[in-house]
Amino acid sequence: MRADDVAIRPATVARSYLAAQAVAGVLWWVAVLGSDTVRVWTLGSWDPWLLVGPDLLLFVGGSALGAARGSWRVAAVTAAWSALLTIALLGQGLLEGAAGWGVLLMLAATSGSVTAAGALRFGRIPTSWYFVGPFRFREARARSRWRHVAASLTQLVVFWVGFFVVVPLLLVAFERRLRVDWSALAAQPWPTVGAVLFLAASPLGFASCLTMAIAGEGTPLPAQTARQLVVAGPYRWLRNPMATAGVLQSIGAGLWFGSWTMMVAAMLGALAWHFGIRGAEEADLAARFGDPYERYRASVPVWVPRPPVPTVPSGPRAPVR
Repeated sequence: MRADDVAIRPATVARSYLAAQAVAGVLWWVAVLGSDTVRVWTLGSWDPWLLVGPDLLLFVGGSALGAARGSWRVAAVTAAWSALLTIALLGQGLLEGAAGWGVLLMLAATSGSVTAAGALRFGRIPTSWYFVGPFRFREARARSRWRHVAASLTQLVVFWVGFFVVVPLLLVAFERRLRVDWSALAAQPWPTVGAVLFLAASPLGFASCLTMAIAGEGTPLPAQTARQLVVAGPYRWLRNPMATAGVLQSIGAGLWFGSWTMMVAAMLGALAWHFGIRGAEEADLAARFGDPYERYRASVPVWVPRPPVPTVPSGPRAPVR
């Protein structure tokens, strides 16, 4: 298995998911045909009788057959149908301001079906697709630390504005248009809680960025990864303090803007990083730094900080992100 892939058990994970999805599909159709409220919430103005046949065949039947036979091709057909239905529902929802819950359900089904098909095909969740372009591991060029600081702060500003302002505003607009917003989040104390959480987590992200630039002689971006192994500052307490800060900031931004989907995305992103990306990053660091990094990894936790171990080693070259 390559270092940039995370092993899974397709027979127990992918097939179990597809079986559960087939059951969920049947229950959803029972609810749609038995309740006008569920039909409007999930299908908008669509006539369910025009859709029930193809969906029972391609979604419910495909999920069940994929689970029974462990066939990635059948799962791929189910994923393609789910994606097509998601796009169609999204277009209708944006035009009519309806079917929002159907969009979210089909988006989840599409993601799950694609993941299951990939797991059955490759026997693992391949993550090498992520490490391309700016996310490909490349050591930063040798230059002054202050140029690394300038580059790192530029990346930080772009990331914070994009993910903590633009993204939540877009999600709020989608939630309201699709009528899946949670109005209770607009009431106090949630905006205040969000602001406090964001402001409390931001110094951790800022300090981590500066530490990587100054002590590591690089930037947070993998394509300009630091040249020195960083075990100073926040990295003495956490192996990836920027990830911890980013998750907390995202939840805080979601509370401040009143977007529950932002908070869900933050938690899903944390899971995706932990189970899908972290292994590749740590394997790269272990390959480059060997025993010093292995001892560091054994001494410092990922998410929940604890007092640093005095014997944590330092070494030349790259940071621990």
